[in-house]
Amino acid sequence: MATETSTWQHLAKAKLAAINGSIPEKWQLSSIPSIAEQQDVTGPFICKFLSTEEIEITETDAVDIVEKTSLGIWTAEEVTTAFCHRASLAHQLTNCLHETFFEAAIEDAKHLDAYYAQHKAPIGPLHGLPISLKDQFHVKGVETTMGYTGWINTFEGKKGTGKEKVFESEMVKELRSLGAVLYCKTAVPHSLMAGETVNNIIGYTTNPTNRNLTCGGSSGGEGALIALKGSPVGFGTDIGGSIRIPAAFNGLFGLRPSAGRMPYEGMANSMDGQNSVLSVVGPLSHSVASLRLMVKSLLSQQPWLHDPLCNELPWRQDQETQILDLISSSKLAFGILKHDGAVTPHPPVQRALDMVVDTLRKLGHEVIEWQPPSHKRGYDIITSSWTYDGGTDIHNALGLSGEPMVSQISGMYRKRREEASASKISANNIAKREYQKEYMEYWNSTARSTSTGRPVDAIIAPLAPFAAARPDRYKYYGYSNIYNTLDYTSCAIPVTNVDKKVDMVNKSFKPVSEQDRDIQEDYDAELYHGAHVAVQLVGRRLQEEKVLALSEYVGGAIAESKDTRSSHL
Repeated sequence: MATETSTWQHLAKAKLAAINGSIPEKWQLSSIPSIAEQQDVTGPFICKFLSTEEIEITETDAVDIVEKTSLGIWTAEEVTTAFCHRASLAHQLTNCLHETFFEAAIEDAKHLDAYYAQHKAPIGPLHGLPISLKDQFHVKGVETTMGYTGWINTFEGKKGTGKEKVFESEMVKELRSLGAVLYCKTAVPHSLMAGETVNNIIGYTTNPTNRNLTCGGSSGGEGALIALKGSPVGFGTDIGGSIRIPAAFNGLFGLRPSAGRMPYEGMANSMDGQNSVLSVVGPLSHSVASLRLMVKSLLSQQPWLHDPLCNELPWRQDQETQILDLISSSKLAFGILKHDGAVTPHPPVQRALDMVVDTLRKLGHEVIEWQPPSHKRGYDIITSSWTYDGGTDIHNALGLSGEPMVSQISGMYRKRREEASASKISANNIAKREYQKEYMEYWNSTARSTSTGRPVDAIIAPLAPFAAARPDRYKYYGYSNIYNTLDYTSCAIPVTNVDKKVDMVNKSFKPVSEQDRDIQEDYDAELYHGAHVAVQLVGRRLQEEKVLALSEYVGGAIAESKDTRSSHL
């Protein structure tokens, strides 16, 4: 029989109190406005609680922060303290943090400043840069619960391992050696298998721009924190869209690299050992330049020497240069996916796609309709891989404390299923390989449809059918997880915001299925007003340099196009 101190409710309550109590009293808000009182807590609202100096620091891009800390213009301590303060505010407004270790971070920053004072040089390319981490990373001195109450006071649910609050993930070690300052870990849905962020410890993490909506998942805490500029750049993971979805829903850039490009060694995970479709780690930030800084810096550490699944692929400047040359000397060709045959995007997502196409064509580039092999086949392959173990891993983790499963994952994992046999897993792996081959050849075939004589340089596609899902209404992942099946490099690109006067319900809409009808009926122009709308730019496998270069170009062109239109109003 469970005692009062061992029930999941007690564990969750105590952990939540510890998280909230870790915020210094001087940074605690006296009251939190309701959603009705304050729907958008970004920008001017959160800045009311910050000094002029803190605003200047926290609204500076990661690349510019490093430039200032590396030249001694700003100290690592003052930068770290400013972001710790703003992260504290962000958590109180959205429930976006699982762990804070501000005191340790400020001490680390002081050591960086002492090094700079002695050597008149930075420790590395990330000297003094605060970086937030999704709560899958192991960091000394703090727990990794991954949203499970049964993981509290353990190492991934196990006790007496000797790793508790001591072990660090490989990327954590590399970030420290590069001069980064680690100061907080961000919220996730327990199991990680949801496009919303909710668990029995902290509750629901809201979208800071429109708190009626989700911040996304499973790297949702990262999305909310960075949107509120409580972090200049952070790392999430992605097995079905979990980097790109929060990036899209929060107006950020987010990179999903191909498997093996970035080090994943030593991180907590769900269904560890499922190798058909691997989870990958990647950065989220307000600029592509910040994403590039993260990738280049980490690759400079030769992570393949410490992660057996990491490819020996240093940063390839020639790949980026090739794209930049094409942009300056000739035109590019893009494929546009407006409908995947299963679910129709909401009106604002359709408008965002049109904006991107119009912008590219006005710049002289070519856009052709993308008509690939059935996306449903790719969707079925990846979702099959998510249930190989019949839900055993997730049910075991929940069973450690007896906590209930959140509704966002109950559709797939509510009941245990029969575990897949070796033969069924092999068959799914064959289906995936054949699908990847067919998709590859389709991409190659587009050389016959473009005037460049090359296959399309990238695909432009929705990330989700909606600008951001309503709570407990994320019902379709096909637009994001298809590129996990294919293992294509992909980057979320912010485009616009929902405008209730423009993005009205399409009264002539004809659904292709009941699911399509159901999702379209979730759209409410009034409720969605102001929400971020994004697309994703997709390249082939291991094309991170190329995708970043293209994303920076396309994102910049969209921003310039919006500025130009605004100046003529």
